[in-house]
Amino acid sequence: MFKRVMIANRGEIALRVLRACRDLDVDTVVACSDADADSLPVQLAGRSVCVGPARAADSYLNGDAILTAAIATGCDAVHPGYGFLSENADFADRCAENGLKFIGPSGDVIRRMGNKAAARTLMQSVGVPVVPGSDGPVRDAAEAGEVADAIGYPVLIKAAAGGGGRGMRRAFTPRELEEKFEEARSEAVANFGDGEMYLEKLILSPRHIEFQILADQQGNIIQLGERDCSIQRKNQKLIEESPSKALTPELRAEMGAAAVRAARAAGYENAGTVEFVLDGEGHFYFIEMNTRIQVEHPVTELVTGMDLVREQLRIAAGLPLSRRQEEIVLTGHAIECRINAEDPARQFAPCPGRVEFLHLPGGPGVRVDTALFAGYELPPYYDSLCAKVDVHAPTRLEAVRKMRRALEELMIEGFSTNATLAHQIMYHPDFVKGNIDTGFLEKNMDTLLKWCDAAEEENL
Repeated sequence: MFKRVMIANRGEIALRVLRACRDLDVDTVVACSDADADSLPVQLAGRSVCVGPARAADSYLNGDAILTAAIATGCDAVHPGYGFLSENADFADRCAENGLKFIGPSGDVIRRMGNKAAARTLMQSVGVPVVPGSDGPVRDAAEAGEVADAIGYPVLIKAAAGGGGRGMRRAFTPRELEEKFEEARSEAVANFGDGEMYLEKLILSPRHIEFQILADQQGNIIQLGERDCSIQRKNQKLIEESPSKALTPELRAEMGAAAVRAARAAGYENAGTVEFVLDGEGHFYFIEMNTRIQVEHPVTELVTGMDLVREQLRIAAGLPLSRRQEEIVLTGHAIECRINAEDPARQFAPCPGRVEFLHLPGGPGVRVDTALFAGYELPPYYDSLCAKVDVHAPTRLEAVRKMRRALEELMIEGFSTNATLAHQIMYHPDFVKGNIDTGFLEKNMDTLLKWCDAAEEENL
């Protein structure tokens, strides 16, 4: 096992990695920006190093500073968490060149799966279903139009190097495609430094189903079941659950086997997620692979009883997986609500601020991952995620009820969050019945906001 790990991230995921390291008796160093000098991970770490000013480009995305800090503090590994440098192939290579183990896949694998167009081709070669679309990248809007005419509208314009919904646009007509192609490409260049684009058939109102995989250095690959991530806004996930109500045991086995084939074809190592869309007729299609730990990993931990970050550390240290595929059993039902510092009534505008009062829910089957504390000043420079509330219960309905209760107990005063919206979703008849898809929030937002207003007035 490692002697000392550099945690190259912030917030709740930095704290999550810190705790896993502590459980394995591994020393830690937390990289932080000026804005996070007083954060909880910094306060709890064995040691911290400031790697730059508040702006992410100057700190958490500053590979030179992080590598210098890791080497200077005697680290033998770097855990990138999610976001920032977690899917940066060049950074993974540079870690290896400097004798540091990057806790994730190799740079070659990140490149292979990070280019969405190339990943599609790889998946087709091993029989994993992919959404109909372009054979590789398209040069311009004119070529995209030819592909769209062949596969039929609507289509989805996607950045080959994209993620998190950026560099992605829907087009329902040729004119809309022409207008939105350059818009998507410009966003891709701004966010990823890469304007390569490809086209897919837009599967209307699908479910978003992802499978968690683990792969060790000995060639063992297992899947840990699915997460249904269909409740999302602008391709950003808000609520995740496992197992999915849409999957039969047969379909779950088929999709899980496809996820393992995908990971094997990529030569994958460590934790990763294979993402699919599922249409109303039970057909599933590969959309991408995330080569890192996911925000929503606690959902899988609750239904499998496995510590995924601990597994990441073990795999990176050369140890075999702690479980075989036949030992993976999904028990009960788990739901996660992402609590963001944002105002749903103002198009989810970010609302950073000072935590004036904080009370976190508890009780059997309730887990909260957060780096908030009373008096903490939530910085305005980063993602708005400030907490994750997870629940686990024997059945889905019991989990829904437990989440209602947990969100009612959650109190964050000092800035607006989306907690009331998440609470109202737990009461929506379609959500309770499990009749959800990626268009759920768009279809029901007006109703949910009215319910939120009524709930706020009642609590005044």
